Amino acid sequence: MISMAIHHNLLRLYGYCTTPIERLLVYPLMTNGSVASCLRERPATQPPLSWEIRKRIAIGVARGLAYLHEHCDPKIIHRDVKTDNIFLDDEYEAVVGDFGLAKLIDYKHTHVITKVCGTIGHIAPEYFSTGKSSEKTDVFGYGAMLLEIITRQRASHLIPLVDKQDITWIDWVYGVLQEKKLETLVDGELLGNYVENEAEQLIKIALLCRQTSPTRRPKMSEVVRMLEDDDGLAERWVRWEEEELLCKKVKHIHHSNIDWVLDSTSNLFADELSGAR
Repeated sequence: MISMAIHHNLLRLYGYCTTPIERLLVYPLMTNGSVASCLRERPATQPPLSWEIRKRIAIGVARGLAYLHEHCDPKIIHRDVKTDNIFLDDEYEAVVGDFGLAKLIDYKHTHVITKVCGTIGHIAPEYFSTGKSSEKTDVFGYGAMLLEIITRQRASHLIPLVDKQDITWIDWVYGVLQEKKLETLVDGELLGNYVENEAEQLIKIALLCRQTSPTRRPKMSEVVRMLEDDDGLAERWVRWEEEELLCKKVKHIHHSNIDWVLDSTSNLFADELSGAR
């Protein structure tokens, strides 16, 4: 099935060899290695990936995943989308590879697994808690990969500053966007050589992809449109902000009610508190 999934942004499987002592897969050589190695393991003599290349990688990976999800029959879920599994050819064109955890999707059956596979920071919450995987688990992983491309940091290492541990990661990133302090997120090795509105666009898409509810995450084909033509991003972002604000109000009301219940006993004597109920 993987050999029949042919797309410009998928690593082409040429063939395989199986013997009693060997199992070999034959792929084309990716001369520029993985995106992860280019971001974090490049020699000092090699310049960092330019902003233009990073943007091309984001679009290329989105196109490849959209093909797997919407144009293959049966559909294919990659299940381990991360910069280590994205490779770069001679022209720094991104191709999705390493299908070791991939699953074919037959929607006549429920897809539940007993062992969660993947990489910390990239595993969607519903997959981690229930074992159910879908194309939306790849969307979550894509959001994590997008943040790695922007920041150069591993998704599992992206945490707020020490003095901001009382806020969620999403709140922190959203605050960075609101305060226009993108330099705290964008890879410092770029030395400010990036397009600010494009960085905002990628960060917003990453947040949309990493929503807790899988139904609220966009499809990969929608991500492609948002990246290429900015199609639908503004509307989705407004809706995301409204839903986040509503969630915060609900949480605030919930905590206020808890405080009221706790405080309502403050005027009672100890024997009244310990009496029969």
